[in-house]
Amino acid sequence: MSLKDQITEDMKTAMRAKDSERLTTIRMLLAACKQKEVDERIELDDAAVVSLVDKLIKQRKDAQSQYAAAGRADLADKEGAEIKVLEAYLPQRLGADEIDAEVRAIVAELGAAGPGDMGRVMGAAKTRLAGKADMALVSGAVKRALAG
Repeated sequence: MSLKDQITEDMKTAMRAKDSERLTTIRMLLAACKQKEVDERIELDDAAVVSLVDKLIKQRKDAQSQYAAAGRADLADKEGAEIKVLEAYLPQRLGADEIDAEVRAIVAELGAAGPGDMGRVMGAAKTRLAGKADMALVSGAVKRALAG
């Protein structure tokens, strides 16, 4: 079963359970998938869906931090709940040590040295670690690897 099919089944389950918060988030995710398919005239595969989920989670985290800074705990909590629902559709994430090891391997493969190679290393890391790691953590690991 593809990830998109799984999301559709989860939507049906949420409808039956009358879980309105989960249902709203899943519908938003399916709408984003459909929008991307229509815009680009493609059929999304699992990797594209994971990429889209990653993007939506990043948007929710940004909104959550802004709501928290503005003192709107109710809206920040709502964004946090949406993040939890969306994270269920991501593959198992790599830990900080695993990210550091992957980044060191990429730096060695490319022969990168110094901050000037940040773009090359991030490009390679993005293709290798897409969906497997939080790219903000990867960026920090790349900076550390190129600094030392």
